[in-house]
Amino acid sequence: MLADQKILITGPAGQIAFPLASHLARDNEVWGIARFGSEGSRERVESAGVRTVMCDLAAGDFTGVPDDFSYVVHLAAFQGPGLDYDDAIRVNAEGTGLLLSHCRRAKAALVMSTHSVYKPHGDYQHVFCESDPLGDVNATHCPTYSVSKIAEEAVARSCARALELPTVITRMNAAYGATGGLPVLHMDAIVAGQPVVTRWDPCLYMPIHQDDINAQTESLLAAASVPATIINWAGDEIVSVQQWSAYAGDLAGVRPEVIAKEIPGTLRGSVADISKRLNITGPCQVHWKDGLRRAFDVRHRVS
Repeated sequence: MLADQKILITGPAGQIAFPLASHLARDNEVWGIARFGSEGSRERVESAGVRTVMCDLAAGDFTGVPDDFSYVVHLAAFQGPGLDYDDAIRVNAEGTGLLLSHCRRAKAALVMSTHSVYKPHGDYQHVFCESDPLGDVNATHCPTYSVSKIAEEAVARSCARALELPTVITRMNAAYGATGGLPVLHMDAIVAGQPVVTRWDPCLYMPIHQDDINAQTESLLAAASVPATIINWAGDEIVSVQQWSAYAGDLAGVRPEVIAKEIPGTLRGSVADISKRLNITGPCQVHWKDGLRRAFDVRHRVS
């Protein structure tokens, strides 16, 4: 395990970043930077043993942020409605460049990207590998997301070469755990008696539990290189929204309603080739049913 290192995590109050920062803070000096716009978010992060600095990546003002980190784990990202591509690129792409420039002395940097950078494919079972074409997924909740994340990847790749900063770009599939993630959001909807709306039948993903994310981070940082390494970060199992919704319904004792509604121009499925990740990290340890049950116990189990 990573130990006695000085690690910077961006967006430390986030779904993935908070449990990862808490995990790493047990044996390392962990710093977290963000705008901390949500009430109580900074205090929550600090209570986990993380040192915090308020910072707006897009502004490029790193006052109070050291520049001698051993590792950088860049998880912060803009996701929001609207069509302001300039703002999304300023945050996700330019902000990444400014961050990596500030932290150029690090041993390695991990930059979190997304499976949503892949050009949509007509086959819902298509297995996306890292060399597949990229394109605009045009997500309804954040139309600027895939384009700005593709731009982020380009900036991170350029920084790796220009700064000679070993970098790994990880394309996240479907992270989940007690703090959230798509399977858990669907579980919450089912418990609340709401329908689950998805984009295909069956709609396939490869969910990865937070515990596996925590365990694999060190190996992925060790795989950082110049030029940057690009890796699909996904679980080992192909699971459909329909499958995990049915299981969440079993846990809650209800019959879930799942509505498949195709969204033109978006991914019909999110199946990833995980060969590169397996060679680096080895297999995952948390079966998707075990992970979802554990999340259910934290969020909904009545003692």
